[in-house]
Order: sequence, then C-alpha cells, then structure tokens
Amino acid sequence: MSAVGLQDDEDTFKILIATDIHLGYLEKDPVRGNDTFVTFNEILEHAQKNEVDFVLLGGDLFHENKPSRKTIHTCLESLRKYCMGDRPVHFEVLSDQAVNFQFSKFPWVNYQDENLNISMPIFSIHGNHDDPTGVDALCALDILSCAGLLNHFGRSTSVEKIDISPILLRKGRTKIALYGLGAIPDERLYRMFVNKQVTMLRPKEDEDSWFNLFVIHQNRSKHGATNYIPEQFLDDFINLVVWGHEHECKITPAQNEQQHFYVTQPGSSVVTSLSPGEAVKKHIGLLRVKGKKMKMQRIALETVRTFYMEDVVLADHPELFNPDNPKVTQAIQAFCMEKVEMMLDNAERERLGNPRQPEKPLIRLRVDYTGGFEPFIIHRFSQKYMDRVANPKDIIHFFRHREQKEKNDNDLNFGKLFSRPASEGVTLRVEDLVKQYFQTAEKKVQLSLLTERGMGEAVQEFVDKEEKDAIEELVKFQLEKTQRFLKERHIDAEEVKIDEEVRKFRESRRENTEEEDEEVREAMTRARAHRSKDVVLDSASSDEELMDTGMKASGDSDDDIPTTLSRGRGRGRARGARGQNSTARGASRRGRGNTSQGSSTSSRTYKSVPDKNLSIMDAFRSLKPEPSQSASKFFSEDIIDDELDLEESHISLSSKTNQRFSAMSSFSKRGSQSQTSRGVDFESDEDDPFKSTATSRRKK
Repeated sequence: MSAVGLQDDEDTFKILIATDIHLGYLEKDPVRGNDTFVTFNEILEHAQKNEVDFVLLGGDLFHENKPSRKTIHTCLESLRKYCMGDRPVHFEVLSDQAVNFQFSKFPWVNYQDENLNISMPIFSIHGNHDDPTGVDALCALDILSCAGLLNHFGRSTSVEKIDISPILLRKGRTKIALYGLGAIPDERLYRMFVNKQVTMLRPKEDEDSWFNLFVIHQNRSKHGATNYIPEQFLDDFINLVVWGHEHECKITPAQNEQQHFYVTQPGSSVVTSLSPGEAVKKHIGLLRVKGKKMKMQRIALETVRTFYMEDVVLADHPELFNPDNPKVTQAIQAFCMEKVEMMLDNAERERLGNPRQPEKPLIRLRVDYTGGFEPFIIHRFSQKYMDRVANPKDIIHFFRHREQKEKNDNDLNFGKLFSRPASEGVTLRVEDLVKQYFQTAEKKVQLSLLTERGMGEAVQEFVDKEEKDAIEELVKFQLEKTQRFLKERHIDAEEVKIDEEVRKFRESRRENTEEEDEEVREAMTRARAHRSKDVVLDSASSDEELMDTGMKASGDSDDDIPTTLSRGRGRGRARGARGQNSTARGASRRGRGNTSQGSSTSSRTYKSVPDKNLSIMDAFRSLKPEPSQSASKFFSEDIIDDELDLEESHISLSSKTNQRFSAMSSFSKRGSQSQTSRGVDFESDEDDPFKSTATSRRKK
C-alpha cells in the first residue's frame, strides 16, 4: 500500500497484475467456501486504492469451466462495485479493436461504451480452467465481456496458425503493446511453436518505442517432453512476460539469459493444492511502465488463508522410532501431534498481526514411513483438530518410496501410476495417468485398437468439461476409421490377418500426432452435437408422453425402439404407449435425416443398439452383396460427411480471419531486435523515475 503515496505523472502506466484467482474453488466447503471471493475483493480493492489505469489478469479467473450461479453472481457484484465509477480513464486504445476483440458482439474496450460508466478497466485472457467449450465455444469470461465488466482478449481458435495481434495503448508519451494468448493444450502449442506457426504482429511505426507486454497461460515448468512451453520459444523483442497457470508465487521479474526479456510469475491468489509451491506467500504486482522502463512493486495479500507444510521422514529418527517396538505407532502419532501443534502456533502468531486473515489455517504434514513402519488411523487423529484447522480430513499424508521389484507379467504395479511427492515438482494430469496405466499394464489389457493419447484426451474432456459422450464418441470414431482402413485393403476375414493389420494401422496413427489430434477434436464435436440433440429429443419426448398417457396398445415389441427414446423416462410407463407411436416417430426420424429409407436412420440423432455393438468383424460381414443394409456403412458415411461440412466452414472462417490480419496496415511481421535497442531496465527506490510533483489528468 506504500505505492499510494508515490507521485505518478501523466506518462506512467500503473497496472495491477494477478493470475489464477480460481473463483468458486471449494465454494460448498463450510469453512473455505468464501476464500476466493474475499481475496478477489481484496485484489480489486488494492487496484482501486492505487488508482491503477487497468487490471491485467493472466487466466483462470474461475475454477470451474461451468461456474455456479453463486460464483457468477458474486463475481458480478465485485466487478460492479470496484470497476464502475466516475474516475476518468487516462489512456487510449490505438489498435483496431475489431481485431483485438473480434469474438465479441461488442468489439470495443468497455470503458469507451457510451452506455457504461467504467472507471477501472480489466483485461483478461482465459486459462485452462475457464477456456471456451461447447458448440458455440463460449466461456465464463464471455459472459462478463458481454455484460461490459471485463475485456476478454487473446483468444485463438485456429489449430493451424496463430497470429497474435496486440492491443496498442498510449498514455502520454508511453506506449504499450499488450499481447495475450489464452490457454491452449501444451502439446499442441509446443508443436505449433516448433513448426513456426505462431507469429506475434508488431506495429510498423516506431516499433522500438513500444513497451511489449505478453500474457500467457501455459505450463512453465517441464512436465514432459512437450507438456510445457520453453521460454526460448517466445520472441526476444518482448520486454516483460506475465506467466499464468503456475501457482507458485515468483512475482519478482527474472531475466531470461538467452532471450533477455523478463518474466514475472504472480502465482495463484488462493491455495488449491496442499503442495510446497502453494505454501509460498501470496502476492500480486503493481507494475509501473514509463517509456521503456518498468518497476514491479510486490503487494502481499492479507486475506489469504495461512498454509504451513512440513515433511517428516521416520527413518531419520532411529532414536525415537523402532519398527520392532509394538508401541511404535503410538510414538509416531505423538510425534506428529507435536509437529502439528508447532505449525498451529506459528499460524496463530502470524494471524495476530493481521486481523483480515481467516482464523483457521491450512496444515499439511507429510510423513514418509519407509523402513517397515505402519501408518496410524488418520480419521481419529483428524477429529482432534476439527475446530482448529481448515482441512482436518487431509491434515496428514502418509507416503513411502516404493522399492524396485522384479517385473511380473501377472501383477500390475499400480504404484507407478501415482505421482511422486510434490517436493520433487512432478504433477500428473488425467491423460498422463491414462497413458502410464496402459504403458505399465499387462499385455492382455493393453489397447489393441485405440491409442493411449486419444483415450487420455477423451478422459480429460470427460473429467474437466463433463462431456459425457466424449469417450463413447472417440471409440466409435476410431472403430469406424479402422473398419474403413480394413475395407480399403480388402483383408480376408481371418482373425490373424485382421489383428496384424489393426496393429500396423494403430502404430501409424500413434506416429502421426496431428492426425490423432484431429480425431479427438472430431469426436469431441460429435459428443457436443449429441448433447445438444439429446436435449431437443428429451424435450420432444416429454411432449409426446403427455399425449400418449392414456393410450394403450397390445402385441407391440420394444425391440424395435431405439435405446435413446427410452432414456430418462420412468419404467412404470405403459409399454404399449411407446410401441403405438413408433410409426410416427419413424416418420419424424426420416424427416430429420438425409436418407430416403426409413431403416437408415441418422446416427447423429439416435444411438441405436446395433451401432453401439459394432465390431471389426462386422466390417467384413458388411462386404456381402447387400451394401444397402450395412448399418456400419450408413453410420460412417453420414457422420463423416456431416462433420466434414462443419470442418470446412470452420476452416473458411479461419481463413477469412487470417486475411483480415494480413490486411491490417498498422502491423507487420518483423524480426527481433537487440537488447541494447530495447533499453528495458529496473529502477531502484533510491533513483525512482516515477516520482514527480506534476499530476495532470485528462477527461475520458
């Protein structure tokens, strides 16, 4: 808060920087449910008191991809309270806003809207938690943008080429080129950087006079061969990179020795995992930019719940613990209790100095019981701290380093699937666990048709985005593709030859990662289309049930009724009602599809039983001289044709967007410049260029 007393002149940008706020995290927890909302209010309060020009968020404003009504409502309350007012905005936008905010129905910065009274603009990219999904590719930030409370930028939908166009800002004689890139799957973005498919556009006029600020939300630390973005991939004309997604607070800018730009990592504003990186004190940054000079001021967050963490290795205390002692478990429990009491005392002393901090701290004691020890019952231990700790259920974590055993084909070592202790800096995602599971599984449970990469992506989509049909559609899609491959090669219907060809086809797909990414995207599109059509079908079925309530029929069978029609209905309903309306529904089905026969229903609208149970051998049975009766053929052709139409329209839209970028007269793709011409430096407190007695304000 000391920055309030500084005299900032009309040439100085003041920007509040924060990332990974995760609104709505544990919102149903009775103790920690309001932590994210309280801290978000504190961040906006700091911004208002420091009279910043704008707030810059680095992604993951929301914790859930589909935030609850409570989370959305509380966020809107805070934004309306702190961002609206009569204070004038002192900077102007020079770039083409129709390009910067091209995905918005209101493509201009919110403080220039005549119907709004914005005193503190907020610019934000999306993160991996609140990224655009669904048929319309919308995210929670788009709701805030449409309401005029936030400026969502840095969005890219193309999977072939990314052109990052900056928002050009000017305040007095200081000019900032603000670049942003929302979260993209790390492996895909890594490949695009390697193939030189990511371009940062630069202003033609006086390109050396701009302070280039880049906001990104990706893995910074290496989680795998391509599951991160190396800093060396970024252009060296950038002056400062604001890195989101990483939760450990490293807000002091650090210089990259190779590219010579500076990187600041504000970290998260709330503890979302009980790991060492989260135990670091939480800060936000107040960035001042004047000309080509910058200064970062650290602001400690006072409303963040204190978090203490400690590691204990029982084998390091032979004088206290002997595995052969029958009372060693009681001794370990007493030792752990002593450690927890010490952490609670430290948390109490810290809280007394700041009344704004929550009363109950987060405590985590990790106990390594390697060496023949046995863990005690955690639930009984936790009950002693129910009223003193915010996380009593997971206050203690027992783990041990597993010894290398001789590999046994009949036994699967599930220990390989678990992540190592967080102190080693290794975290696994859902798709990583799926991949490792199949790599370490015995031969009889290995995937013989699907690929680990595609299955992992589908599981991740199912977990994160709640796409319930993601896995099913991926299996269907890859099964159809394999069937078409075998048909084209005219393989004899012998199981040995089929298995060999399937194995070769699977290996070729594993090597072609780009094609596999296309498969996953295609399957996800189909899953979303299924979800949308299921909603329509359920609504239509409800209307039909109201009409069919009193009607009865006899002699009709349920075998001819597709399974989707009965989904979500009560089992107590008369079977005759379903059978009596099968003709009418069949006619409706023919009207919706593009086929001429009633038997060839559209697979995209209805999920029939034969389509679900298709196998590789069914592909060869369909080679008999009755091609019109092949259910798998109709299924494959209808789906592929429909999806190709969607894909072509999507690509043409992207090409128009690229033409729009290339037609911009104010930008050009230029090379990097030397560090000496950039002239970026930090100013010390003793020689502060921002201190000035003159203060001038211009009206909005």
